[in-house]
Amino acid sequence: MAEMSMCSSSTRELVSPEEERLAIRDFVISAEAHTKEGDTFYLITQRWWQQWLDYVNQDQANNMNDISSLSEHCDSVSSSDVKRPSVIDNSDLIYDTTSEDSTMGIELHDTLVEGRDYILLPQEVWNQLYAWYGGGPTLPRKVINSGLSQTGLSVEVYPLRLQLFVVPKAAHSTIRISKKETIGELHRRACEIFDLNMEQVCIWDYYGHRKHALMNDMDKTLDDANIQTDQDVLVEVLSNGSSSAFGGCMSSVQENGTADKETMSVLVEPSKSSLSIAGGLSASKGVSRSCSSELSQSQNLTSPVRELDNTYGVSGVSTRGVTGGLTGLLNLGNTCFMNSAIQCLVHTPEFARYFREDYHKEINWQNPLGMVGELALAFGDLLRKLWAPGRTPVAPRPFKTKLARFAPQFSGYNQHDSQELLAFLLDGLHEDLNRVKHKPYIKSRDADGRPDDEVADEYWANHIARNDSIIVDVCQGQYKSTLVCPVCNKISVTFDPFMYLSLPLQSTTTRTMTVTVFTCDGSALPSACTVTVPKQGRCRDLIQALGGASSLKHNEKLLLAEIRNHLIGRFLEDPLILLSSIKDDDHLAAYKIPKLSKSTIFLQLIHRREEQEIGNAQKSIGWKPYGTPLVSPISCDDVITRGDIQSIVHTMLSPMLRTERRGNTDISETSISVAASDPSCEIAASEAFTDSIESDLKDKDGNHLKTVTLSKLPLQLVDENNACIDLSVGEEKAIKLSSSSMSILVFVDWSCKFLEKYDTHYLENLPEVFKYGPVTKKARTEPLSLYTCLEAFLREEPLVPEDMWYCPQCKEQRQASKKLDLWRLPEVLVIHLKRFSYSRSMKHKLETFVNFPIHDLDLTNYVAHNNSSRSQIYELYALTNHYGGMGSGHYTAHIKLLDENRWYNFDDSHISAINEEDVKSAAAYVLFYRRVKNDDASVSNGAQSCAGHENILPQK
Repeated sequence: MAEMSMCSSSTRELVSPEEERLAIRDFVISAEAHTKEGDTFYLITQRWWQQWLDYVNQDQANNMNDISSLSEHCDSVSSSDVKRPSVIDNSDLIYDTTSEDSTMGIELHDTLVEGRDYILLPQEVWNQLYAWYGGGPTLPRKVINSGLSQTGLSVEVYPLRLQLFVVPKAAHSTIRISKKETIGELHRRACEIFDLNMEQVCIWDYYGHRKHALMNDMDKTLDDANIQTDQDVLVEVLSNGSSSAFGGCMSSVQENGTADKETMSVLVEPSKSSLSIAGGLSASKGVSRSCSSELSQSQNLTSPVRELDNTYGVSGVSTRGVTGGLTGLLNLGNTCFMNSAIQCLVHTPEFARYFREDYHKEINWQNPLGMVGELALAFGDLLRKLWAPGRTPVAPRPFKTKLARFAPQFSGYNQHDSQELLAFLLDGLHEDLNRVKHKPYIKSRDADGRPDDEVADEYWANHIARNDSIIVDVCQGQYKSTLVCPVCNKISVTFDPFMYLSLPLQSTTTRTMTVTVFTCDGSALPSACTVTVPKQGRCRDLIQALGGASSLKHNEKLLLAEIRNHLIGRFLEDPLILLSSIKDDDHLAAYKIPKLSKSTIFLQLIHRREEQEIGNAQKSIGWKPYGTPLVSPISCDDVITRGDIQSIVHTMLSPMLRTERRGNTDISETSISVAASDPSCEIAASEAFTDSIESDLKDKDGNHLKTVTLSKLPLQLVDENNACIDLSVGEEKAIKLSSSSMSILVFVDWSCKFLEKYDTHYLENLPEVFKYGPVTKKARTEPLSLYTCLEAFLREEPLVPEDMWYCPQCKEQRQASKKLDLWRLPEVLVIHLKRFSYSRSMKHKLETFVNFPIHDLDLTNYVAHNNSSRSQIYELYALTNHYGGMGSGHYTAHIKLLDENRWYNFDDSHISAINEEDVKSAAAYVLFYRRVKNDDASVSNGAQSCAGHENILPQK
């Protein structure tokens, strides 16, 4: 590079700003005409590009008869004020330090925006600028086909970022790969990274830590396979035979149902990063809009740069299917809060019909409280795209731009409260669509003893006289507010409109967690411990509580592990891990291990049993993991022999040895193997070993029995090269421990005869961290119900001192008591669960589980308007969820397609079907209910347009 800089320095003296401008212009024109798939574009920082534009355009203001300026705002720049740019410096586009994972390379900041942060340059333009100025780093990106028809071109600025997990070993790596690469290329990359053979592995779509589909079509692109950025991919190491050590790929596919036909996923908490961004921005015919427009905007070109339609220019993953309304929204960078709220509104039947008809005649262009119709137009345009044919996710950039313009608090790429966005959006749409062009001034009268019906109707009529829109028709209700003066008993009754109900939750600062404790020395059977820990605590708090509950000795410590699919998913060794990252449906194990000053690795003993094909007891499907792994530490500083491994495994299994079998411990029926073992490594039941070792046995209470002679276990483990090592021979031979892995694996296959000797039910049915049982009549164990929250909202209570009421009779501020009653309910009832609490110094999120009805939410007894003849029964059709903590969580939406009678999870651009029983969770945040009507059988979220909007509006 130094040599290039020297060579270019002499060239710089010969090239004028005008010559540079014309040369770059010619390159851009050529690239515009000839760009094709596979071409390379380069990112350059917008800051440096603007400096160069100012430099080469400095004389254009005085030469308007020649080719006009590259950028309109450069016209007035004086030549004496503009200096030649220094070397190209792209450092503001990348993270300061490269990823520790060598497979990642240089990483761009996640929230870069074309035209604001960077410009895309054709290769010839970059090469020329680099020859003149030098610098870097070089940031190349490929041109790919995009859009529904795959005929548009875009530059893939952000290739897929995938998390690769290898089982049975706990290895993982993060890679970048184009969404247009094939599954075969992903196989090749994975094998290269983990030093595996192609025949050794099968790869799974592991989105949300669940096996969705076996990725075995090597010619299929990752785009067609619906692989999302920041998702997990499972690399499963196979045996040399046809089946996997985990039960075989084919049996796993059968276990997941019709995985090849339709993947049904239940996402409890996706592992997607909350800061994901659309991968690739539009480039007309491959040319950057910002580069091309500034260079060619006013030049006499026969083919001006044309901006592609928003649907085509973005990089998204298509969600296949035939049903309408299953189009996702791309995450532009922490915009999941917006995406979840939009999807719920878009799938509200009344809004879907209204905005797909001609609603323009209702736009209030003069309303000073509105956004001159721009917000309504942007929302209507987005809604139509989401209901249009096709499944390519939509990038809501135009809508977000309008949103940020009228609500600056939602600008940028920080996480926001989805309910706050929803409140602003409903209010903004109402003002934009308010049919009242000139609001009359109306003075409200006090009730003065008049009947409630009369006063309520008067208040509602006054409200409608000033506020009349589709939002009011669908979402607004009315409640009765009663204030009583504590001094003179003056009663003031008003009837106020509401757009949604914000219900309080019972606050809690602690959390109950259940963890199963295992020993490695054979001193005790596994036992489940339930402890109470701080809600905002860390792993060290959980370990401390477990230590007290399990009588941890001073020379012992606890090793926490997360168990997934009967394997150890990860060790929770960092004491500062937040407990909020551990979900209620996770499974945790704690292993008592001695405190050792020496460095150690862990022996993982993983259990498998043989599964028989249903209806044919003679045909075996294969060995599949079950139960909970056992763990024992091994010193890295000592020489560990094969005989030592034999003793360790005997010790770990000894508490489960059945009492009647303690004198006869022949286990020749067992076969213990590793994940990557081939059939030649399996040790048949008839090949019992006669060599023996001595071992101390203890009973289930930990009492010493006697020293007995045990037959050697035919153990095998896997080395760094996935080779089988037989530990049943060569007792004195040392084991080579891997320097890069923290664990060695041993699998034990439990045959029927072997299970007669050991009672392994202690290893089965590992409890969840917290299990919500079925709703019972006992108040002590019943989860918080939505009705309880509503009753707390309607309960009479005194006003806070900061919100005193001016009593018209006392003529003073009084701390009156306030009572709310529901009076008029809307067609669509939005209920906000107040999970977030704020104080001057802290913010908290309540993870309280609320048991809300999906069907038959009956509010009849909560409506004070006794003369109302309308149905007060509601059905849930959508909700938003919030996972994680304050400011760093992730939003999703659960939505029911009414014409299908089926629930779906909307997680930004990823959409998957879910079961109705999985709709309820402690993550539920904003609930959307619609009134049950007699003709609901024909209702659809996005029903075909009616003749006019009057057909869908309720009677006021």
